[in-house]
Formats: sequence, structure tokens, C-alpha cells
Amino acid sequence: MGEPAELPVTSSVPVKLPESQELLFREVLARLEEEQLPFAVSGAVALQQHTGICRFTKDLDIFVPPPEANRALRILAKEGFRCEVHDAVWLAKAWRDDFFVDIITGMSNGAITVDSEWIHRSHPSTVLGVPTRVLAPEELIASKLFITRRERFDGADIVHVIYALRGKLEWQRILEIAGEHWELVFWALVLFRYVYPAQTHFVPQSVWNGLIERFEEEVRTPNPKARFRGSLIDDKMFAIDVEEWGMDNILKESQARRMKIEGV
Repeated sequence: MGEPAELPVTSSVPVKLPESQELLFREVLARLEEEQLPFAVSGAVALQQHTGICRFTKDLDIFVPPPEANRALRILAKEGFRCEVHDAVWLAKAWRDDFFVDIITGMSNGAITVDSEWIHRSHPSTVLGVPTRVLAPEELIASKLFITRRERFDGADIVHVIYALRGKLEWQRILEIAGEHWELVFWALVLFRYVYPAQTHFVPQSVWNGLIERFEEEVRTPNPKARFRGSLIDDKMFAIDVEEWGMDNILKESQARRMKIEGV
């Protein structure tokens, strides 16, 4: 087996996309704006907006509320894109030539879903010369909470957003989106504290206190009926828990619940 591909080094040096890719992305954004589709750009574009980190992107991440996903595909199909629902829980794709656009409605595990508030709170921005919107930093952080797999971990992106914005975030909004998964926010903040110990104060003391108290209470009085949640993090790495150790498959339940809500 060959050596794994070396990951790019983080940098603020602007990344130049191939001309054909840039033109395609610009066309997508302009067309969706013309149709007044409620959407916000995420991924590398939003990360650059909020942190200054420039990262090459092979695709364009478009976040939409679930009811708007099919409309987005119809719009792009008329422009010659090959469109398909890749995963009914969260992802559709539109291809043309060698490039593609991801239409994202939430997290792959069904635990977090984009709604109209994500779009309402998004920030006006100009992307590749097209006036549009990018995810607000709070929603960007929330979108990365569950990306904790062995092959991809977005914790560094989260701590970079916190550092770049000096912690000037609507923390209750992040916790509101996380909901019952608040421990992932706590986990991300512990990572931030480890990486930037001199900047611990970027996170308000009230946020630290609230999460620490909540965590301590859970540790002191654990719920004996609390369910295994590893598959929400990584279904492959925690497959043995479900398939051999008899744990509940909460991932399948979460995905099925999301599909039922959306009427899939």
C-alpha cells in the first residue's frame, strides 16, 4: 500500500480555483440567487469568510432547508447538471463536467437539520463575485460538531472560528442547535482551551460554568438507562458495539426519524 496523501497545510494564501470550476460555481450561485432560493454557502467558503483560512475546495457546499432541496435540484437540472439524491437524510449532488455541488440539508446522522433560521441568520457576502450569503459562524460551528470521524475531523475548524472571532459568538444559539448533544460543544471547547490556553477567556465564563456544572452533574448521577451514542459519531468505528456487543443502533433510529419528519 502506498503512503496516504499528505494533507494541505493551513494558510491564508488565496487559493486559485481552475477557471472552469470557478465559472461553474459562479453560475450555480447566480442561478440560485435569481430563483430566490433560500440557501447559504458553507464549507471552505464560509470557513475563509470567518477565519481567513484558505482551502482548496473540490465542491461547493449549499445549505438549504429540506423542503427546498428538490427545488434546488430542479433549478440546476435545467442548467444541464446531472442531479441525484445521494442520501435522503441529508445530501443531494449536482454534477457537470468534473465538478459538483453538494446540496446539504443537515448532518448525515439525522441529529441536526437545517431550517429557515439557518438561512435567516446567514451573513451577506460576495462569493466569486456573486452577491450571496454564507452560514453565520454559530451555524458553521454546529455543522461541524459531528464531523469527528477517523478519516475526517473538523475540530480544528471549530477552534479556529472561535479564535478568529475572539469568541464573539452567540453561544446560546450554538447550544440551542446542539440540543441534547451539548457534550460535543463542551468537547470542542475543551479542545479550544487545550490549543489556545492563553485565550480561554474568549469563551465567556458563564458558558464554561454552565457546561462544567452540567457535565459534573451528569458524571455524579449517570442515567443507567442512557443509550449508547457512538454510532452517531462514526458508524464504522463503532460498528462492533452494535453488531457484536448488542448496543442499540441509535444512528438508524435518528436517520429514520429524520426521514419520517420530511416524509421521505
